[in-house]
Formats: sequence, structure tokens, C-alpha cells
Amino acid sequence: MLKNNLKASIILLGLGASSAVMAEQKIAVISSFSILGDLVSEVGKEHVKVTNLVGIDGDSHVFSPTPQDAKAIAKAQLVVINGLQFEGWMPRLIEAANYRGVQVVAANGIDELSNKEGGSGHEQHHDEHESHGHEQHNDKHEDHDHEQHNDKHEDHDHEQHNDKHEDYDHEQHNDKHEDHDHEQHNDKHEDHDHEQHNDEHAHHDHGDIDPHAWHSIKNVKVYVRNIAKGLIQVDPENRLDYQQNATDYIQELDQLALTLGAQLATIPEAQRKVITPHDAFGYFARDFNVTFLSPQGTSTGSEASAADVAKLIKQIRHDNVNAVFMENIADNRLIEQISHETDAKVGGKLYSDALSSADQPAGTYLKMMQHNVDTIVSALK
Repeated sequence: MLKNNLKASIILLGLGASSAVMAEQKIAVISSFSILGDLVSEVGKEHVKVTNLVGIDGDSHVFSPTPQDAKAIAKAQLVVINGLQFEGWMPRLIEAANYRGVQVVAANGIDELSNKEGGSGHEQHHDEHESHGHEQHNDKHEDHDHEQHNDKHEDHDHEQHNDKHEDYDHEQHNDKHEDHDHEQHNDKHEDHDHEQHNDEHAHHDHGDIDPHAWHSIKNVKVYVRNIAKGLIQVDPENRLDYQQNATDYIQELDQLALTLGAQLATIPEAQRKVITPHDAFGYFARDFNVTFLSPQGTSTGSEASAADVAKLIKQIRHDNVNAVFMENIADNRLIEQISHETDAKVGGKLYSDALSSADQPAGTYLKMMQHNVDTIVSALK
């Protein structure tokens, strides 16, 4: 009996040690903000431990990194950022951490949207890319191939539909340009680091491209493929898991796009007019033919002028816009003022640049997109 008990104890100890080793083997991933962190978790699942620099309901536009953030990055095996100059503070943080590991710029390869009209109150759905939303409403069979003909990464999507065991890292081993770390250092936006040394407000400027690309489900499919490639580069042994997780999640995104498109189609286009604090929903506007108007530009760090606010109020009255919306990350006092002066009701809260806590309605990317559409449709009907 004593011998059997001893064997059982040894087995239990062995299992405990094995579990500890497995926990230690999780890939340490730093994501710049919560929406990216959720995407990494969906692709990495049990193989990753994700830390978000900007947490739930946090505003990445005005985020100020701490020495603890630099220490976390120094210990990471993978760093995932949005790109498109969204995280103007990141280059200096990477430098401070002396990080030399793998970096993924999630937005590499997306269909970019010009930022030239940001914050002006102009209608975003008049952008030259308006046709994307039309296609989404009228072609339920929209597939990855159409998107990928305009994307240098087109082979990923095509292969995913035809072979669930697509080798994501095949390109990484055969194309020296797939190294995200290399791209990060040579990206045309790298001048942010230099600007920040000379201008304390540099992180408020996003340049010519709207960085809020995650509000397009098409773009998020590109994010997911880029994240899968980064994880495979760091952890090739679990390549098949990352491939399958990415494929499964992209299928969920496709279904969500159809669902949201059908919901918004119940609102006549002339009524799809939305007022938000800052200009964060340009990609959403493009994909779903919704007009978004805002007093602020694409950064919450910008300030709306009295003239911009007056112009917006005049337009709201002229177009009979009957609802305005708050954001989870923004100072909503200006929206409350606009509501008071125009009699437009507050239609609810939209989640723009960050997820909510798990017990709130936008705890994941999928839930965030569904909540935002539910809120808009409910207010505009």
C-alpha cells in the first residue's frame, strides 16, 4: 500500500511539473491595445499569454507608456501593433526596451482609407472606396479572393479556403520581406520616433491614413493572417493550431459581416447618419454605407474648433439627424452639448478604440462589432 501511494504521489508530482512547464511555455505576447489583444488570443488560444499595453476602455491616442511597459516588452517573444501611425509612442518604447524580437504590424496589407477629411464633418461614405459597402450588402458570397486581388498577401486567403492545413509560415521561410521586424524598421511611418523627440504632441498626429482599420471586418481578416504568421515565426511547432484557429475565426468574421450587413440594410441609406465624438468609424462607414460625422478628427488628442462644432450643428439640423452617440474612450461632454442644442437624442454608447470589460457588451471584437450595429440600428429605426 505504501509503495502504491508513493507511486501515485510521484505521478501527481510529475503531472504538476508537466503543467507548470506547459504554462511556462506559453508565448509571451505584448499587444498595443485591447482589440489587438483579443485577436491574438483568438489565433493563439492556449499557446499564448497576452498583455495589452492599453487596457479596456483605454485611449491609445493619448497613452503614455511607463517604465513597466518597457520591461514587459523586453521580456516578450512577440509584439503586435496596429501600425498606420496609430501608436505614435511605440517606436520610443521599443527602443527603451531594447527589444529585438519579432514584431507584427497587424494592418500591413489592408485597404487603407485616406485621413484627409478627418474631423472636418465631411461624410465618410463619399470616399472613393464606397463600393465596398455596396458589395457587402448585395453579395452574400463575397469571399477572400476579391479582397486579396488588391493585397500583396492574396495567396493566404485563397489557400485558407481550399486547404485547412495551409502552411502560413511557408512564405516566411522563402521570402525575406515577410519579416515583420524588418518591415517595422523600414516602414514609411518610422519618422514618428524622430518627431516625438522634437514635439511632445507628435502622438496626436496620424498622418494621411485613418488608423482605425479594425472597424472593417475585411481588414481584420488581414490582421488575423498577419498575427498567425507572427505566431508561427515565433512558435513553428504549433503552426497547425495557429493556421486552424485563424481559419475558424475568419469564418466567424465572414458570418458576422453578413449578419451586420443585413441589420443595417433595414435602415434606409438616407437615415444612416451617425454623430460620434471623434472620427473613428471611417472604415465602418465605407463598408456599410453609413455616414459618420464628428466634431473631432481621427485622434481624441485633437480639439474641435467652435467653427467645426457650429458647422456640425447646422448640418445635423439640415439633415434631420435624430441621434448622436457617445464613445467608451472619449470625453462626451461635447456630444451632450450638441444633443442639447439640436434636440438629437443620445442613441447610446459605441466602442471605438478599445474593448469593454468581459461583463460589458463589448468584451471581444465580435461582440464589439455586434453591439455597435445593434446600438446604431436601434437608435435610427
